[in-house]
Amino acid sequence: ATILALGGASWPQLGSDGAWASVLAAQGADVAPLRPANCGFELDWSPHFAQRHAGAPLKPVVLHWHDGEGAAHSLQGECVVTEYGLEGSAIYAVSATLRELIERDEEAGIALDLVPGRESDALERALARPRGGRSLSEHLRRAAGVTGVKAGLLREVLAPEALQDPARVAAALKRLPLRLLRSRPVAEAISSAGGLRLEALDAGLMLRTLPGVFAAGEMLDWEAPTGGYLLTACFASGLVAAEGAIAWLGEAEVG
Repeated sequence: ATILALGGASWPQLGSDGAWASVLAAQGADVAPLRPANCGFELDWSPHFAQRHAGAPLKPVVLHWHDGEGAAHSLQGECVVTEYGLEGSAIYAVSATLRELIERDEEAGIALDLVPGRESDALERALARPRGGRSLSEHLRRAAGVTGVKAGLLREVLAPEALQDPARVAAALKRLPLRLLRSRPVAEAISSAGGLRLEALDAGLMLRTLPGVFAAGEMLDWEAPTGGYLLTACFASGLVAAEGAIAWLGEAEVG
């Protein structure tokens, strides 16, 4: 009996490059394409914004998105602006849905609430107060508590004339629209989706086309929402594969 635990494709520098997929597929195994999971996404930032704010954390924020059926969802958390787009825990948590939307529609629309806990009406009233000789940046800081990367995002999304309109600024602060264009390469992802389809395995995780060969961990076609879930499921599938191999060897001896 052989137990394979060769990983996915998201850590090629440590050997998990997914090269096994083509080898097993050539042996008749049903392998789903390996794709990035728990990954960052690319946006079309302006060079000025990317250079000025790459590496800046966005916290707290509420992420709003629609799934493939059009149902609305939201999640409070944090993320990070990168030179290429966005990454971080809030993004990773919904990366499977975002990736599938991009594959279907060539983009995925999300919105960020940059000021959780602030009501839109109260925010608009605060922004509408006369600012006197204060700059827009100072006015945003005093009226909305918005500085740094959050203020930069407003300037990135809203036209200069819109920045003078308290209602439009308040609306953008509560639901800043962003378009995700691509997921980052699988080699940069925390984990990978795809792999051996569960239908290609029996209950003991033995490949139906290769008797005596078992598989566990990220080789299986499932997608973990976080690194902790990933580790737990890999260990659990390793136990199932080991028990399957022991049972198969026992049956072989009896036979």
